Amino acid sequence: MTSLRFVFLFFLTSISASAQKDYKLWLQYNTVANASISKEYKDNLKGIVVLGNSETIKIAVKELKTGFLQMLGNVPEIKLELKGENNLIIGAQSNLNSEIRKELQSNFDKINEEGFIIKSISIQNKKQIIITGKKDAAVLYGVFNFLRIFQTNKSVKNVNIADSPKTNIRILNHWDNLDRTVERGYAGFSLWNWQKLPDFIDQRYIDYARANASIGINGTVLTNVNANALILTPQYLEKVEALANVFRPYGIKVYLTARFSAPIEIGKLKTADPKDLEVINWWKNKAAEIYKRIPDFGGFLVKANSEGQPGPQNYGRDHVDGANMLADAVAPFGGVIMWRAFVYSEHDANDRAKQAYAEFQPYDGKFKENVIVQVKNGAIDFQPREPFHPLFGAMPKTPLMMEFQITQEYLGFSTHLVFLPKLFQEVLESDTYQKGKGSTVAKVIDGTLYQNKLTGIAGVSNIGNDLNWTGHPFAQANWYGFGRLAWNPYLDAETIADEWLRCTFSNDEHFIKPVKKMMIDSREAVVNYMTPFGLHHIMDTGHHYGPGPWVSDLSRPEWNPTYYHKADKNGIGFDRSKSGTNAVSQYAPEMAKVFNNLETCPEKDLLWFHHVSWDYKLKNGQTLWNGLALKYQEGVNQVAEMQNVWNNAEKYVDIERFNEVKMLLEIQQKEAKWWRDACLLYFQQFSGKELPSGVEKPTQTLEYFKSLKFPFAPGNG
Repeated sequence: MTSLRFVFLFFLTSISASAQKDYKLWLQYNTVANASISKEYKDNLKGIVVLGNSETIKIAVKELKTGFLQMLGNVPEIKLELKGENNLIIGAQSNLNSEIRKELQSNFDKINEEGFIIKSISIQNKKQIIITGKKDAAVLYGVFNFLRIFQTNKSVKNVNIADSPKTNIRILNHWDNLDRTVERGYAGFSLWNWQKLPDFIDQRYIDYARANASIGINGTVLTNVNANALILTPQYLEKVEALANVFRPYGIKVYLTARFSAPIEIGKLKTADPKDLEVINWWKNKAAEIYKRIPDFGGFLVKANSEGQPGPQNYGRDHVDGANMLADAVAPFGGVIMWRAFVYSEHDANDRAKQAYAEFQPYDGKFKENVIVQVKNGAIDFQPREPFHPLFGAMPKTPLMMEFQITQEYLGFSTHLVFLPKLFQEVLESDTYQKGKGSTVAKVIDGTLYQNKLTGIAGVSNIGNDLNWTGHPFAQANWYGFGRLAWNPYLDAETIADEWLRCTFSNDEHFIKPVKKMMIDSREAVVNYMTPFGLHHIMDTGHHYGPGPWVSDLSRPEWNPTYYHKADKNGIGFDRSKSGTNAVSQYAPEMAKVFNNLETCPEKDLLWFHHVSWDYKLKNGQTLWNGLALKYQEGVNQVAEMQNVWNNAEKYVDIERFNEVKMLLEIQQKEAKWWRDACLLYFQQFSGKELPSGVEKPTQTLEYFKSLKFPFAPGNG
């Protein structure tokens, strides 16, 4: 009996330990394996001198204690004043003595209000390392960055870092509904338990804030862009206030989505016309009510006149009228309005890709200074690959913020391993040419191209209440990578992958090198087995799970995959050249010229901009049909290679996470083959050509693939 009890307790303990690993994200704080680095830290950090006693500084101290204990096995003495030995000093600029402030003045000149300094200096003939910034939240960012140096086994000898975020608003958009379902969520239910709030504060809320602070995210939109007006009622604002109180010490502001028709739905007005005086006053009073509860409330995110959502156009007004009315309501309190540019109408069947530009570009310079227009990375909808949105760079007098999707709505949900920072980087590095060569999307986003003061980057969250937060262990890397790129849009995806792997799994180079390559290649693999050569939006409709290029019977043309690929006996692709819809004209002349010409258009975007013959010769000499088929096969082969890489990583990873990823890669391999077979069988009807050598023959019929139904696919909210 004793033996059985021991086995049972051991089983429970190992389950608990593995649960911790999955739950702890990139904050594993594994023991520092490099003996010389460990000795360096222990020799040079005898104490932690704490300057200041705010809640944020207390959190920073707690984080240092946790990090030191787990990584080095001991916690240096905590002190409130400097003594003559080697110390780590933490505190905001205002709490430093004049000697230290003078020593660091040139560093302070380099950072903004959220920037941090980590620097080795000499005081009283002893080497000190100082972590500071202009605000306490900046100190917390510095602490997390200092601990990341530990985690990645790097030296802090002569460390000298002055780093600031390049964007003001670095924010997660949660598409969470009040019933705890999550639209396009693939990691369980919503974190926010509205039923138990405000009195029950789940530890997950604190851990969520901690994780976001560790990567510099400073805002969260709690509710779905397909908004519910009830969130603005006192019953729910009390709950929002409770969350804001949890997040505040971590430097995170709370934002809400504003349903444009709220004055009717909860205000009992007869209209929501933004020019109506009663409506104007209702929103001003609502803003005052919110700010009384939450003085640092960030503002509103608004989806208006898109996909059935109400907006100013319902009353014959425009986006400027709606956004500016709300901007006036929050302006006295320092709030902002993030107005989404994702609009498309069933009344314009010409080209959905052109609609946002056509609707917003004429309004350049007309929005209030506290309005920022939130633009998706591409003109359609978070596809595996899209050319950058033509609005970027085309509105010089209007701040634009990027909207990326971290949750994998169109990339296989949380069952596929896709390292999205590679996608994000591709977009950010794209050259708009709006002010000549070098006018990158990143420069639009960080405000440097047109000297915009209000800047931001948003990511549609992939976070739910699953044990591992994101449904797939590697999907954690997309949350992490988004935060790092929001802080610095010029970071390289390979650097981010390297950091994440070291912090999450291991510093062993035999593990890092192959798994990092697997991550970097994973996005291209997904493009290859789903939408090669610029194909887009050929997923099955509604849930967007799996292929559905044959769907053509939906009520709105732009809801049908056939609208986007236009396959026929002559070829495949959407003609957006000057002889087609002329969507190319929405780009700067230099880019329009490149995209318009079949010969100069990048092959990765070929079928986005052109309807191309099946016999068209690609740069590698293959016909388009053969090249398309071989790309689908290449994607399948790449997933098989990912499986091989992961199987060889077994000895470097705990068994629970190893098995988790192994099983998910098996699903991904099956679904990559499904994509390949279903799409090629369908397109083969039009090309009339045999599959080229090297492409595996489908084992099912096209009719079989068409018959598959998924009424309970996740993420429909």
